[in-house]
Amino acid sequence: MHTRNEKNSHQPLSTRSLLQQFSGVATADGDGVKLTRIIGSPQLNMLDPFLLLDCFESDAAQDYIGGFPTHPHRGFETVTYLLNGRMRHKDSAGHEGVIESGGVQWMTAARGILHSEMPEQEEGLMKGFQLWVNLPARAKMNDPAYQEYPPQSTPLEHRSDGTEIRVIAGQTNQGTLGPVVNEYTFPTYMDISLPANTEFQQTLPAQHNAFIYVIGGGVSALGEDTSVTGHRHIISGKELGVLSKGEQVAVISGDRGGRFLLIAGRPLNEPVARGGPFVMNTREEVMQAFTDFNNGLFLP
Repeated sequence: MHTRNEKNSHQPLSTRSLLQQFSGVATADGDGVKLTRIIGSPQLNMLDPFLLLDCFESDAAQDYIGGFPTHPHRGFETVTYLLNGRMRHKDSAGHEGVIESGGVQWMTAARGILHSEMPEQEEGLMKGFQLWVNLPARAKMNDPAYQEYPPQSTPLEHRSDGTEIRVIAGQTNQGTLGPVVNEYTFPTYMDISLPANTEFQQTLPAQHNAFIYVIGGGVSALGEDTSVTGHRHIISGKELGVLSKGEQVAVISGDRGGRFLLIAGRPLNEPVARGGPFVMNTREEVMQAFTDFNNGLFLP
């Protein structure tokens, strides 16, 4: 991995600029749960190693109460992060628990698991994200595994300028370390809240793919192209911005502040074959996953 120490300490870091913006498409999944698909849509099929990003947000129970009944996964990881609400998960390996606001469940489905996520509430706001992270071919048939952390275990960094950062994976420039460990894609996953007109910087490995998803307000990427042209593209609420390669992310919030996810990871650069809840390297492996599931091989 590239680190700051590999460069002359007096040489400025290269800053990522905004390449593309997407707003996602409205859809439904599970038992009629309404959501917005941001990655995994016709606009943005994937951003290696990220296969899918869904945002669900509603205070109408009929939009989420059906939840995500038992369904299979193989070949990748699912990351569920809640901003509001409570969701109970169960799986065929015997894991069960409740994800709460500020908590995260990072599930490595690997060779196969049956999994459900159901609302632990009958009213009120349910808001959160599910991210799918690919696994390398060498790990797709490993045993399933879990990393689950309640909100008190996902550290919240407070800065003197009013910035707050909840760190799920990766390490902030001030040293706050997220609890998730992943030796495949070495991800960064941060939930960042900025007061109005506040700048924020975060170093990242230069070769990692990265994006910003704005939850509310707006932010602008201060990439090297903007320093030349003076023109800033605002990424507004419910928009995703794909960032160029570079050693750091630098953004500034607008007059209403900004809250956003910063997510990055090392690309796997491997073939991807999808079949619904299965993501493998070849079509034959996907068909084998369907056969194994139909033969009951996803049960312990």
